This record gives sequence, C-alpha cells and structure tokens, in this order.
Amino acid sequence: MPGKQTLSVSMLVLALGLSLCLAGSARAQAPAGTKVGVASIQDIIVGTNEGKQAFADLEQKFSPKKVELENLNNEIVRLTADLQKTGDKLSDEERANRVRTIDTKKKTLQRNVDDAQAEYQQAEQEIVNRVGTKLLDVIKKYGENNGYATILDSSTAQNPILWAEPNAIITKQLIDAYNAQSNVAAPAKPAGSTAPRPTPATPKRP
Repeated sequence: MPGKQTLSVSMLVLALGLSLCLAGSARAQAPAGTKVGVASIQDIIVGTNEGKQAFADLEQKFSPKKVELENLNNEIVRLTADLQKTGDKLSDEERANRVRTIDTKKKTLQRNVDDAQAEYQQAEQEIVNRVGTKLLDVIKKYGENNGYATILDSSTAQNPILWAEPNAIITKQLIDAYNAQSNVAAPAKPAGSTAPRPTPATPKRP
C-alpha cells in the first residue's frame, strides 16, 4: 500500500492562531486567557471517531488494489526466478521474449503503484482537510472556554516542544471535545485487528 506521510500542520496552526486572535478582539470585555496548552494535531485528527472511521474506510477501499499490486509483484518475482533458473537452457529468442515480458510487467506495476499512491494521498488529504477544518473551531472554542491564551502543536517540526508540564497536554481533551461536537460514534474494531493507526498526509489551509 502507498506509504504514509508525516503530518505537518504549520498552516493549520497559523490559521488557529489567527482565529484565537480574532476571538480575543471580539471578547474585549472578557478576561484574557493565560494558560498555554500543548496538543498533537496529528493524534487528534486520527484519534477522533470521525478520523478513525474515515481512515478505516480508506484502508478498506484500497484493500483490493493492494492485493492486486501484491499479486502482480509476486508474478514478477516468480517469472524472474524462473528465468534465472532456466535462462541458460532457453534459446536467445525465448530468453529475450521472457525478459521483455518481465520488463513490461515491471513498468505496469510501477505505473499502477504511482497511480494508487496519488489516489490514496488525495483521498487521505481530503480526510485531513475535512477533519482539520472542523478541528479549528473545536480548538478555538475549547481554548476560549478553558482560559487558554495559546495552544501549541507538538506534532510539527516547525514548532518543536522540548518539554511540557503533563497538565498542559490537552490532546485527549480536544479529541473528546471533537467527538462530543461531531456526534460521530466510535467505529467498531474488527475482531483480531492489530493494524497500526494511519498517519495522515499534510493538511492544507482551510
């Protein structure tokens, strides 16, 4: 299956900062927040019920394509092994034909992998953008209601968090707040499932 990209949320955080500043101006009569919170936007997106369900659906959608690519790759491996084993017993023409067949299948595999990768990443990006856009409102509301002046993202390399007081880490609270607002039920976990949690692609600015 196509590889996953590490989440980078600089644009999302920039949009969040702008939202909090605007909110502060609009609430000129209210006490300003003083607390600083730390949260992993990446973990929130894939940890919400909506995110879990969306990524599970994505994996299920691409499962047949994954099997198709694996089967083609296995066929290439088998044909290559057969050629290496019997190549010295074949005529020049037959050997050349088999080499062309293998090369053609390799090119087909690479093209199909590239197409699947692009399609997967586009679908993944749509999930991240959809959840990320809603998440901005949740973070803004949570920050306003709980006295936060700033909420930093610990999952982006542009803003590394070297240390944070455990009470300042609010990833779980924001996941719960998102779930409460979305009213999306937790997806059922398949029996015996041990698949790793997906890492979403880079979110784009809403």
